[in-house]
Amino acid sequence: MRFRPLISLSIVLFAGAALADSPHFTSSSGTLGNDGALTIAFKEAGLGANLNINFIASADAAASWGCINKGGNNPQATNKRAVSGPVSAYAVFASGKNGAISQSLSLKPPAAPADFTCPSGQNMVLADIAYTNVVLKDATTPVTANVTGSFTKTFYTFK
Repeated sequence: MRFRPLISLSIVLFAGAALADSPHFTSSSGTLGNDGALTIAFKEAGLGANLNINFIASADAAASWGCINKGGNNPQATNKRAVSGPVSAYAVFASGKNGAISQSLSLKPPAAPADFTCPSGQNMVLADIAYTNVVLKDATTPVTANVTGSFTKTFYTFK
């Protein structure tokens, strides 16, 4: 009789471990928005029902920031600064009763350097952005997907 609770406990532990036996990404894609953010849409299946899963999207990003006048034109003088480095986004999503998650995460461009300012009468804008080495990771199971595509956009061309 003393062993009965241990047997019940071990059955519960093995059943819980078996719920997420084949996690995998069934799709992942990226879309570059007009604000320079890269949105990664994905679907992961093979998860247990109603589980909280940690996701991390990451990439190397290179951005250029510049100054334009109130008419939306860039002055002849080149007033532009480049910045690059890793960017990432983190979120926790719950799997549904079918053991799948369909969601998205957005990576934001690197911020302009703190010492970069525009002259009076001009506004700072994101001139261009490029993301490379885009990766989506389920940090709970863990499963990883490389997000392929061309994630480069030019908003303003400076002379």
